[in-house]
Amino acid sequence: MAIDFQKALITGGAGFIGSHIAEELVRRKCAVTVLDNLSSGHLENLETIEPGVDFVRGDIQDEQILADVISGCDVVFHQAAVVSVTKTVTDPVHSAAVNDLGTLKVLEAARRNGVKRVVLASSSAVYGDDPQLPKVESMTPKPLSPYAVQKLTNEHYALLYYKLYGLEVVCLRYFNVYGPRQDPSSPYSGVISIFMTRAKCGAAPTIYGDGRQSRDFVFVKDVVQANMLAAEHPAAPGQVFNVGTGDSIEINALWNKIAELAHCTATPDYTDSRPGDIVHSVGGIQKAGEILGFCPAVSLEQGLGHTFAWYREQN
Repeated sequence: MAIDFQKALITGGAGFIGSHIAEELVRRKCAVTVLDNLSSGHLENLETIEPGVDFVRGDIQDEQILADVISGCDVVFHQAAVVSVTKTVTDPVHSAAVNDLGTLKVLEAARRNGVKRVVLASSSAVYGDDPQLPKVESMTPKPLSPYAVQKLTNEHYALLYYKLYGLEVVCLRYFNVYGPRQDPSSPYSGVISIFMTRAKCGAAPTIYGDGRQSRDFVFVKDVVQANMLAAEHPAAPGQVFNVGTGDSIEINALWNKIAELAHCTATPDYTDSRPGDIVHSVGGIQKAGEILGFCPAVSLEQGLGHTFAWYREQN
């Protein structure tokens, strides 16, 4: 199905998820502008689609740059953020400047420039450690970290802009996203990217806590699908949707699967849990399925296989 917009802006578009969104938009013949300060994104992520992307190096906190790149856009995919929970714990003021005020500036620029729709990346972290499983959108949020508070604040601003100004905003609560191009170089990166890098080298990973915590891992291409549906579905504006698989796996079992792919026999090292970490998380995706038609297409086994094949090719 052809998308109903011609020009899109992706904030944080040189990052892991943003670059996959850019790839899909280029494939669909949409004009794409990427705004990224490259603090965690990489130009290499856009290499395969470079001719089809207008890249602008800049920060979402710069209102003039935002106004310039957002002009003429039909839709904004807002992916830029300080995404590390731990970093927001150690430096909550800086992360709030980016995640809270930066998001507000994106929404205001969209409003002032006649953007049709904004798809905002939120997080399952807003649910906290509520024992109810699966996590569903009607639950009362219980954020346990500055990151979670900031993402929840983003949602409130987004829905306020929808009600006050009529700006079509859709919030997507990502669960644990993984796939090719996820940067394993930071200790705060996604656990799958770190595990795969360690397993490829035959090295032991570090597991925080006892490894019995569980997560809902969703392949990046399914997250892209959710973003496309959120951008084009007429019933999406003013809504919050979970983006996951509806299933979960314990971290110890995840390591075993990855170690098997890599023929790695290393045993994990265990250390203390990190502040703000959640024990169990799985997303209920019925709402996204019923309203958007979202249905994850990639199983964990398939996704791990695709992802490990990519990591195996990296230096």
